[in-house]
Amino acid sequence: MGTPRDQPDAIESTVQKTNRWIKELSEELGGVSRREAYRVLRGFLHALRDRLTVDEAAQLGAQLPMLVRGLYYEGWDPSSAPRKMRAEEFVKTFAGQAALRPSQEPGPALRAAACVWRRHISEGEVVDVLSTLPEDVRRLLE
Repeated sequence: MGTPRDQPDAIESTVQKTNRWIKELSEELGGVSRREAYRVLRGFLHALRDRLTVDEAAQLGAQLPMLVRGLYYEGWDPSSAPRKMRAEEFVKTFAGQAALRPSQEPGPALRAAACVWRRHISEGEVVDVLSTLPEDVRRLLE
């Protein structure tokens, strides 16, 4: 176990990693605000988490930076997992969780979030997560 002096370094590190995720997502979305990128990331993580089994959700959560992990688990009710969703409902859930405008096409934001997510998660975990999803949902994230 680290010394108390190590803890601020861990906090700084997770803040930097979280900022990197949000910055990359903002860039993927054409330079949207940090607030909008945050909402898209949150919506993506919640829609994905809700579709996974409890075990798979926990395995994915273990790979997330501490602050992103907190965002991921925010408001989660594991007793209702997994929530069976086909592609249309998954996209609708994502759009609602991301607070997208009704006129905003959710596909580009969903693909951008999936791209950033894949960049920061081990390939093995990405394969595990995708293998648990129905084919139509998996195609949205590949």
